[in-house]
Amino acid sequence: MMTQNNDKDQIRDEVRKRYAETADSCGCTGASCCTPSGTDAIEASEKLGYSKEELSALPGDSNMGLGCGNPIAIASMKEGETVVDLGSGGGIDCFLASMKVGETGRVIGIDMTPPMLLKARQGAEEGGFVNVEFRLGEIEHLPVANDTVDVIISNCVINLSPDKQQVLRDAYRVLKDGGRLAISDVVTTRDLPESVRSDLDAYAGCIAGSVSVSLYEEMLKEAGFSKVEICINEASTEFIRDWFPGTGVEEYVRSATIEAIK
Repeated sequence: MMTQNNDKDQIRDEVRKRYAETADSCGCTGASCCTPSGTDAIEASEKLGYSKEELSALPGDSNMGLGCGNPIAIASMKEGETVVDLGSGGGIDCFLASMKVGETGRVIGIDMTPPMLLKARQGAEEGGFVNVEFRLGEIEHLPVANDTVDVIISNCVINLSPDKQQVLRDAYRVLKDGGRLAISDVVTTRDLPESVRSDLDAYAGCIAGSVSVSLYEEMLKEAGFSKVEICINEASTEFIRDWFPGTGVEEYVRSATIEAIK
């Protein structure tokens, strides 16, 4: 259990540890990441909104069934655009984005977990994705230049950050004027019990770090974003209940799509 002495570094280290284990095991084997225990990755990803066609085009182990939605479906990417994926994991969304932006476009995946980066880079080589690169870094401090990005995507990762406001500020920094934020994330619909809020396992499992829709909107506007739209997916309880079976966490959180403009 977490205590008041837990700081941001401890949370970040726990998240990094859990997702390194996930990458090394080629899938999630418990309630330590955002996917049902023992569920086939393709089946899990279809529940999140990916099509069979999208999934069949992916290299090897890039799809681990992680996430809480499909940000590619809302990003409206165009040929030649530059895309950054916050918390790119095995690279699934980067590879799908690559197909959208074409040879003249560019996709940059950012992840703080070396085993995930290794898996993603192997997938890029296997699939011949020459316009995709993966960089080691924390999403609070992106290794990306100012005003260079057209679209930022992310799939169930910002909730894992202990400093979400800084994540959104840095996302705003790297976007061009008119650039778009298009992400999937978990939000609270009711106040989480303190026993859940203070549980490191629930934090790494995409539950304890989630915030309300109103707070998410407030943070986005504070970072400078406009035209904020947050849509809750009520049907997401069907897969969220599998993250921590029998705990009832699905009564408190939902998946949502979040869009905003710089």
